[in-house]
Amino acid sequence: MKKFKKLTALAMSATMMAALLAGCGSSANESTSTSDATTTESTSEPAADETKDEAATAAAGEIYFLNFKPEIADVYDQIATRYEAETGVKVKVVTAASGTYETTLKSEIAKSDAPTIFQINGPVGYESWKDYCADLSATDLYSSLSDKSLAVTEGDGVYGIPYAVEGYGIIYNDEIMQKYFALSDKAVSISAATEIKDFATLKAVVEDMTAHAADLGIDGVFANTSLAEGNQWRWQTHLANLPLYYEFADNKDFENSVLAGLAADEIEFKYADNYKNIFDLYINNSTVAPTLLGAKTVDDSMAEFALGKCAMVQNGNWAWSQINGVDGNIVKAESIKYLPIYTGVAGEENQGLCVGTENYFAINSQVSPEKQQASIDFLNWLFSSETGKSFVANDLGFIAPFTTFADDEKPSDPLAREVLSWMENGTTSVAWTFAAFPSEEFKNYFGSALLEYAQGSNTWDNVVTVVKDSWASERAAAK
Repeated sequence: MKKFKKLTALAMSATMMAALLAGCGSSANESTSTSDATTTESTSEPAADETKDEAATAAAGEIYFLNFKPEIADVYDQIATRYEAETGVKVKVVTAASGTYETTLKSEIAKSDAPTIFQINGPVGYESWKDYCADLSATDLYSSLSDKSLAVTEGDGVYGIPYAVEGYGIIYNDEIMQKYFALSDKAVSISAATEIKDFATLKAVVEDMTAHAADLGIDGVFANTSLAEGNQWRWQTHLANLPLYYEFADNKDFENSVLAGLAADEIEFKYADNYKNIFDLYINNSTVAPTLLGAKTVDDSMAEFALGKCAMVQNGNWAWSQINGVDGNIVKAESIKYLPIYTGVAGEENQGLCVGTENYFAINSQVSPEKQQASIDFLNWLFSSETGKSFVANDLGFIAPFTTFADDEKPSDPLAREVLSWMENGTTSVAWTFAAFPSEEFKNYFGSALLEYAQGSNTWDNVVTVVKDSWASERAAAK
């Protein structure tokens, strides 16, 4: 029996989701913001769509999309107008008032004219709205999902489909990597960064690059591991995601790692040594001595990468504008690539980037079958038709995780394109399990312990103790 009964109280932690994503500089951070409730009904004269069944269209009547992203509400209004013009199906778009999406959804879902399309914030949101989420496993939208592990599932059913994603991993400058692999005395047998498939190979390459730093013209392989106050999120949130993802994924009583994490009053931190593997590799092969990391910021780190002082840096696709905006940037867009964050976990040769979102579409299972199908048809049009895809890529600005987008229809920045490429290459993305972390204080305790460890004033065993104890105490305090 699945341990979902704990989740009624724990679902309150959904209100902390935006804070948990601090530092991403991402659309996911903005997703819980909403604007004053507005309703727009498209009024264009319909043009018949020859591919639609006219009787089914008439039976469906109007479909209703409840949106929670105010910054793109106007775009959805335009989309609704265009869709009606092309298909004859009217789409009512409502955007909830600021900070009230859940409240608005509770109110609207009880009406006779309820939303037919709404949004959930992943597994936590599904637990609250599962009685209203239709199974989408047989839809074209799910079939075209680049990485099906990102969908919200229960059993064989699919109840939430992500429509905008972000990812993070180890960004590398392939120009420097090619220079390394061209060395006649390199210590590894591989000949390209794309051949790095596990931690052992990554470690061998990085340590040999450190030995050849002068030949490569770099100060260190990795940019500094920024541990200044307020700059630790890449390590106590994003890097910490990996060991806890693997720990919670081992719990087969739950559908996914986030739900397992939300139900965990304590953690074993069983993959602590794997975390230590990559953290040590970062700090010991860096542009900056470990003892100086307490004064370093994320901006410092990204500037080092942009100026060619290092070959690698851990960050997400949101970092492209930061890299590109550094005065004196010498990194070519075509040279910017991604590696997964390898830590030595068994089977990691199949691991992809850390990819996630809080943006999931759900279809209201309580409305008529005709309205459900009409709503699915609208989403299929949005993410597969030429018109819809143009809106998604150019106006909504999404990294849309669907195979329906041709190469020239995808985002133009190199890191976004890399995220999509990794999602489509057959590897398994690592879920954003940090959504289950108990509090911001837990992450702060983790970050402080890492700084003391890097400076040599704390042992790794003490770091492990701090992580385990602070998880337990913060989870208890939240009850």
